Amino acid sequence: MLNVLEKENKSKSKKSKYLTLEDLKKDYDKLQKKYGAKELDSIYNGGCENNPNICFVFMNPTGRNIASSKEWKGLKSPWIGTKNIWDLFYNLNLLDNKIYTKIKSIKGNEWNEDFAKEVYDDVKRHKYFITNLGKCTQIDARELPDSVYKEYLHLLEKEFEIIKPKVIILFGNQVSSIVLNDKVSVSQVRKKCFEKNINGANYKFYSVYYPVGNGRFNINKSIEDIKWIMSKELSK
Repeated sequence: MLNVLEKENKSKSKKSKYLTLEDLKKDYDKLQKKYGAKELDSIYNGGCENNPNICFVFMNPTGRNIASSKEWKGLKSPWIGTKNIWDLFYNLNLLDNKIYTKIKSIKGNEWNEDFAKEVYDDVKRHKYFITNLGKCTQIDARELPDSVYKEYLHLLEKEFEIIKPKVIILFGNQVSSIVLNDKVSVSQVRKKCFEKNINGANYKFYSVYYPVGNGRFNINKSIEDIKWIMSKELSK
């Protein structure tokens, strides 16, 4: 009986070890049907998938991301067809000037699948990964309760296990509090490193002001803190 249990545990461990980001999509799609807009698709993640310098974790996508359309056949990655968030990455020297200029000069609906791939190829080159805690796309930027985000937490942690980021940036109080399982106020923990053990591996987290939407006025603080984090954690 013990041998049977040992074999089952080894089998589960092996499956977990070789889990891919692609494997997680079916779980995200189930949760989209449960919590997202029925006419929209999940938005997953994108960027460097192999030991990125930084993993950026936002809240959840909205219909402003044109990749959420069921007609879109390209990447289903965050912030496709939007402008403001790319100000952050550009000011962190994490985005090519030519690509940034094009993002700022075209309308959201003028993005196409080839340009989205070009943007995320540049994200890969700069060695970072962009994701959301919740992958359930909403029509607008409505608030979601903690209970919804918590259903995604174990899947986000699997993302961390798969990509193995050097440092993880959590945007905003709600995302930070759920991921760190503690009540977090960004204003009180700026430049503070949190460590969390996930399935035997330790990860470094920082909580940063949300830089878009209602938090747009905090983008300079976000840039300041992330530059400090990059200098401290990535210059070693």
